[in-house]
Amino acid sequence: MAFTFLFPDVGEGIHEATVVEWLIAEGDAVAVDQPMVKVETDKAVVELPSPRAGQILKLNAAAGDLIHVGDELVVIGEAGEDVPESAAPAASEAAVTAAPAAAAAPVTESTKSARRPVATPRTRALARRMGVDLTTIVGSGPHGRILDADVEQAAAGGSTPAAPAAPQMAASEKPPAAPVAAMPPATTPTADGPVERVPLTHLRKVIAGAMRTSKQISAHVTHVEEADVTDLMAIYRQLKPSIQEQVGVKFSVLPFFVKALVRTLRDFPMFNASVDEGAGELVLKRYYNIGLAVDTPEGLIVPVVKNADTKDMVTMAAEIADLAERARSRQLSLDEIRGGTCTVTNIGPLGGVFATPIINQPELAIIGLHKIQERPVVRDGEIVVRHMMYLSVSFDHRWIDGADAARFMSAYVRLVSNPNELMVRL
Repeated sequence: MAFTFLFPDVGEGIHEATVVEWLIAEGDAVAVDQPMVKVETDKAVVELPSPRAGQILKLNAAAGDLIHVGDELVVIGEAGEDVPESAAPAASEAAVTAAPAAAAAPVTESTKSARRPVATPRTRALARRMGVDLTTIVGSGPHGRILDADVEQAAAGGSTPAAPAAPQMAASEKPPAAPVAAMPPATTPTADGPVERVPLTHLRKVIAGAMRTSKQISAHVTHVEEADVTDLMAIYRQLKPSIQEQVGVKFSVLPFFVKALVRTLRDFPMFNASVDEGAGELVLKRYYNIGLAVDTPEGLIVPVVKNADTKDMVTMAAEIADLAERARSRQLSLDEIRGGTCTVTNIGPLGGVFATPIINQPELAIIGLHKIQERPVVRDGEIVVRHMMYLSVSFDHRWIDGADAARFMSAYVRLVSNPNELMVRL
């Protein structure tokens, strides 16, 4: 008997995902646990395996479709077996092959409710993202099929291309070209000028929701300190060539800042905590999972270095490089982006004096590392050139006082400014 595979509940409150790529096709044989499809869910792209062996009878979603927990994804059965009625495609063959005259009929309130718009799953997903009601559109594709361009034009407020209505026009003739035809395909005219509409990716929407939630929940305050990292940079530059030659690891300066942070968090556990408001309790984490914000072409992703207190700097450098590379190629597992206790965002290489990062919920603080540059400073009454940088901590002022943030940052700056003390205290 054919089996319909539903999009499963993967936990952590995740209820929707986007189909990225099918790894099988209709008619293919599939084995138990063979990867079938890649889906993007909460900043990670994961593969869903087949729960049983058989033949792929039907795929019920296309790449780019938004799916929800419980949606039918794929039907698995025996060769020649009928597809269960519940898993049949939404638009019947009869609807797809309807006569052109039916597609050309004007859309009225009665016909709107009577017919189901003919469109691919991808086009339906695009319409959902753009807030377009497909029943208000007469498709310009074959047999009245609604195309992506129809949805985009409707979203822009323009009238969608309709099938020819003039009785003297032959079925094979094309309607006169509209002015928009002279514009790039992805461009839509508006009263102010041409615009390009780009559908929001699932990742972008996840980031937007997380940022909005954090700003609504936490009382954000940022404290900034200046650090003299001349000695730290000297040690780093001395060690870097030999470490990279000996172990083949791309050794960056970031592990120094992470280890100094872990040491500081031990002395200031409030910054490595979360709050259970329902229970009225402060949850002090006695483990140190440091999130590292990674800039990717598709948006910000925060992989987590688990148990950072137990790893030496060389091991950590290798792990950071690996996590960053796989974050950019969207190959992180869900576990690798969960469980952080405090986050670091290294903004310095991108420029700017300093920023005010947003807290990664449910954490209470995020550390900003800013640009390292040579600046003249006064030391013992003399002007000297030193490697200086700003360090910031954005914290939730509901639970952490400004005085505690000042003490926390002073301790952190002391460690990164005095690498010998850092080594002693590791």
